[in-house]
Amino acid sequence: MAFCNKVGNVLRQGAARSTHAPVASMLNYIRCMSSSKLFIGGLSYGVDDQSLKDAFSGFGDVVDVITDRDSGRSRGFGFVNFSNDESASSALSAMDGKDLNGRSIRVSYANDKPSAPRPGGGGGYRGGDYDGDFASRSGGW
Repeated sequence: MAFCNKVGNVLRQGAARSTHAPVASMLNYIRCMSSSKLFIGGLSYGVDDQSLKDAFSGFGDVVDVITDRDSGRSRGFGFVNFSNDESASSALSAMDGKDLNGRSIRVSYANDKPSAPRPGGGGGYRGGDYDGDFASRSGGW
C-alpha cells in the first residue's frame, strides 16, 4: 500500500504540471486497483451501521462499516470496507450520486490516515502560571 501511495504522489505531481487527461485517469485507475475502503459522504443522520451495510452489500462482501463510535449513527459520513477491490470499485461506480434515505450521497475511495500528527494539534490551557486559584484572581464567583 505504501508503494501505491508513492506512485500516486508521483503521478499527482505530474498531473499538477500537465493538463493531459490521461494522467488523471491513470491515477484514478491505480487508486481503484489498490483500495477496498470507501468514504461515504452526505449521509442522512438517520443512517446507522446496518442500513449502510444493507445499502452496499449488494456489491460484494462488506467486511466493516464505520459510523460514529458513540451513537452508531452517521455524522454525515461513514466508511464501508469491502473484502476485495472489485466490489469497492463497482459500489463506487453505482452509488456515487445516488439517493440514500432522502439524501444524495458522495462515494469516493478513503484516504489513508496521515502518519504524523497534524500541526497545531492539542488544546488545553496555554496561559502563564495558572495556580488553580481562579476564583481569588477574578474576584470570586
